[in-house]
Amino acid sequence: MFERDTDDLSASERERIVKTAVSPRPVAWVGTRDASGADNLAPFSSYTYVGAEDPSVLFTASRRDGELKDTPRNVIDTEVFSVSVATADVLETVDHTAADPEEGDEFDLAGVERAECDRIDAPYVADAPIAMECTLHDRQEIHGRTMLIGDVVRFHAADAAMRDGQVDSREITTIGRLGGPYYTYTEPVEFERRY
Repeated sequence: MFERDTDDLSASERERIVKTAVSPRPVAWVGTRDASGADNLAPFSSYTYVGAEDPSVLFTASRRDGELKDTPRNVIDTEVFSVSVATADVLETVDHTAADPEEGDEFDLAGVERAECDRIDAPYVADAPIAMECTLHDRQEIHGRTMLIGDVVRFHAADAAMRDGQVDSREITTIGRLGGPYYTYTEPVEFERRY
């Protein structure tokens, strides 16, 4: 059996184990707008919800050469962001928006149609089955990563994501990251919970 203290492993070895053990990791397609009005769209797989009854979500972002990347900087500056649900049919496009274009924005770079949020000044992915408008609740710096928590103030759900008047996961094939270069697609399993 492989057993090691984290201090005895390289950073890449630790990262591979954690990212494989904590999976599948859903992908948040985060939309922001900077103070000058330029849009940004980027995927984040270090993402989850914090609260459901009082809905809030969080994602974390690494730094590039010690500097904040566009998305976290925009969120901190404007205190708003959107999260669009990423699905299997747009996996290649989601990956393409991870690029950092020198000119223009990722919506234009990847040919993604944008829609305007209603309650916040940020774009979201027009064709996403579900999108959430968020206001910044808190920001934390943890081990060189920036964690951003947002309160969800408005939902958008496509008719195709609904069944019997409710959002239904059987209608949405979401994607998730695994360890290494791998992704996975959701496939719901019928199971009656007892607890």
